[in-house]
Amino acid sequence: MSANTSHMEREFPMSQRDFEHIKQVAYELTGIKLTDHKKNMIYSRLARRIRRRQLGSFRDYCDLISADGSDEITDFINAITTNLTSFFREEHHFDFLVQNVFPELLRHNQGSRRIRIWSAGCSTGEEPYSIAMCLREKMPVESWDIRVLATDLDTDVVAHGKRGVYSADRIDGIVEDRKKRWFLRDSVGEEVRVKDSLRNLITFKPLNLLQSWPMRGPFDVIFCRNVVIYFDKDTQRTLFDRYADLLAPGGYLFIGHSESLHKVTNRFVSRGRTIYQKVG
Repeated sequence: MSANTSHMEREFPMSQRDFEHIKQVAYELTGIKLTDHKKNMIYSRLARRIRRRQLGSFRDYCDLISADGSDEITDFINAITTNLTSFFREEHHFDFLVQNVFPELLRHNQGSRRIRIWSAGCSTGEEPYSIAMCLREKMPVESWDIRVLATDLDTDVVAHGKRGVYSADRIDGIVEDRKKRWFLRDSVGEEVRVKDSLRNLITFKPLNLLQSWPMRGPFDVIFCRNVVIYFDKDTQRTLFDRYADLLAPGGYLFIGHSESLHKVTNRFVSRGRTIYQKVG
């Protein structure tokens, strides 16, 4: 089948001009740079929105998301953002958190007995809940002021994370002791619910990283993993500079396995395997 035939058989026409328009709006709203190899994915995701809005084409949809005060913007952002995550993803990060960062925080924060961790780009909540499990298992959460902030651009995944309900197979990779300690199964074993003792440590909020941040900090640890891969270098520089401003002296930043601070910022030093510590 030729590319032209495939295009003609699509439910809604999407010209290159339409795609360029969508790319531009996506970048202006989120900082995400969509490349041409994402075109089919974007078609599939936005075609669902076009059906829902009972529109006739991508040109109509482009007009909709470009209108002042459009009520489609939130759904547009939710559709184009990718949310792939798992509990204890990149497990070495959590090992380092427990073995190195926690003991350091217990020493340095003894006076304030306050610890703040931010999961920026929390997706459906597996990352902040993994952090909360580590905190509950290794830190004095009952006698210290310890909180996790979990934010994401996508309001749907933030709501999912806040509910704390997952299909049972999502926790297959977690050791049995943790499953029993931190999750409740439904009567038929198809879903699990995160226990309130974990949920109570976390505040879930929608947040666009490129807009103003309401929180003042300081944070002791920031997880921002597999987020900046969608941003250009200038946006990355701005973002990492803002993270550094919000981190406590010597605070830690964890980024994704395919990301790097090389030639992006000099405000952090590497502690190995995509783990960085703020300078000063």
